[in-house]
Amino acid sequence: MFERLLRHFQSPPRNPKPLPEMDARHALGTLLVRVAMADKAYLFEEVEQIDRILAKAYGLKPLDAAKMRADCEKLAFALNGDEDLATVIRNTVAYEHRLEKVEALWQVVLADGVTDDREAALMDLIENQMGIERDHSEQARAAASIP
Repeated sequence: MFERLLRHFQSPPRNPKPLPEMDARHALGTLLVRVAMADKAYLFEEVEQIDRILAKAYGLKPLDAAKMRADCEKLAFALNGDEDLATVIRNTVAYEHRLEKVEALWQVVLADGVTDDREAALMDLIENQMGIERDHSEQARAAASIP
């Protein structure tokens, strides 16, 4: 009986939920999660900020935003290449809306009150790949820090 119980806990899930299809929405959500995790501390403030951003950006109810974030967390662990995610956004989103996405990313970076070097480096990489000009990046960061 003990062996049967042990096998039950060791067996893989029967029907794992497939990962969502990569689109600009999920690319942004995944980058939000990765930026939050860049400093090796995924804090409640960051999670809460991600949920707010997703809800506002895509007109989602809080529970739906949390579900989308959970899907993006799975993508964050399953996929490689932050550049590829930023490229999806660059290729499908107009420049002025990309600036909104960069501001949202900075809101997550700043959510815990500390900007780690790893977070800043990841933001530089993402902004570069998204084709964001330096002065616009600085404006987005300043706008993100205003409560």
